[in-house]
Amino acid sequence: MNTPNIAKTDILNAFNFRHATKEFDATKKVSDEDMKFILETAHLSPSSFGFEPWHFIVVQDKELRELLKPVAWGAPLKLDTASHFVLGLSMKAPMVKHDSEYIMHMMKDVKQLPQEVIEMYSTFYREFQERDFDLDTDKKLFDWSSKQTYIALGNMMTAAALIGIDSCPIEGFHQEKAEALLKDKFGVDTDKYGLSFMTAFGYRKADPEFGKSRRNFEDIVTFK
Repeated sequence: MNTPNIAKTDILNAFNFRHATKEFDATKKVSDEDMKFILETAHLSPSSFGFEPWHFIVVQDKELRELLKPVAWGAPLKLDTASHFVLGLSMKAPMVKHDSEYIMHMMKDVKQLPQEVIEMYSTFYREFQERDFDLDTDKKLFDWSSKQTYIALGNMMTAAALIGIDSCPIEGFHQEKAEALLKDKFGVDTDKYGLSFMTAFGYRKADPEFGKSRRNFEDIVTFK
């Protein structure tokens, strides 16, 4: 595989270009090819132990978007104007506990690890959950899964910015009500998956009024 050769200035330009787009140009649509590219960066994203505890729903149906509005106070304008709207789901405890069927499936069928490696991996993963990170409740396990899913979110938004597509991450929703809706209208098994975030993709209606504001680099990085 060839080593990537992307100019650092191009990457930084994409980070400066990206902003949380509040309203999109509803007349402009992201192509199927470009959206598949963005989603592929989620597919290829890293996760702890490589267990990929996520699923992404691309909501294009207008009626389903309307149903999301009452449970997502931060999303109505994006739901009306974004080209594509993505729900980021993360696996709950029954899926990601060290002894779950899903974890065994990932090691045996997806990674195709030898039995002795599976046994070693299983021990490491159990100790990681029980000792290292104290993931002893359903909420802690879901929060851990969400951390992994956010890696994919960041990669999708960066990939979109690199090709001139805008995005907006959204946490402005009522989680319990939103998940009830996902169960009732989207066919999501909410015993297995919870909603971590929503994300809108498209093309900005207008440039942001203010430039990007950040703390000084020296305030956030320490070299020892």
